[in-house]
Amino acid sequence: MTASPSDLWQQQAYQALLFDCDGTLADTMPAHFVAWSHVTEIHGLRFDEERFYALGGRPSHDILALLAEEAGCELDLEEGVTLKENTFLEQLHQVQAIDPVVDVARRAAGSIPTAVVTGGHQHICRRILAHVGIEDCFDTLVASEDTSRHKPDPDPFLEAAARLGVDPTRCVVWEDSDLGIEAARRAGMTWIDVRSFHTPRRLSQAAVA
Repeated sequence: MTASPSDLWQQQAYQALLFDCDGTLADTMPAHFVAWSHVTEIHGLRFDEERFYALGGRPSHDILALLAEEAGCELDLEEGVTLKENTFLEQLHQVQAIDPVVDVARRAAGSIPTAVVTGGHQHICRRILAHVGIEDCFDTLVASEDTSRHKPDPDPFLEAAARLGVDPTRCVVWEDSDLGIEAARRAGMTWIDVRSFHTPRRLSQAAVA
């Protein structure tokens, strides 16, 4: 079920607020794509920006495994993921908060249960949250290490609801990807598509301009 941004801050309607991280709380997607471009170029893999956004919400390990399988090559996945994450962290200083969502998270802190639900790694997500100054706004963080199945499966959101002790159908999710929204739908949760009011910078468009 969808809801409009203007309807979001009605705490009585929800038991918890769940936030994706990348592209939702912080405008990290251009930096992630630069990191992915570095890794895929090294290994001769094809991964354009449209495909990158279409896979938003999936863990880096799963994305790299998929690309390697499609290319018919064998890679050291852990080494590739480490290189990708380290390359991303080198650009973290350029990442900015997505202010409308961060404002909601800050106002919610301490008054309604909140969680971050990300396809990224715990330590990377915590660095991002600290960078935009909201590391203390959330009651729990569910990352790729915390569930065996990931978005678009509902497990990450259901895990967050269980940790918070709330009814999944009384949660509202902030998301920026089709896979994340599908996960929220399968979990029976309300969702807000951040793309309805925030458009991340596309590097390919900037190059054309």
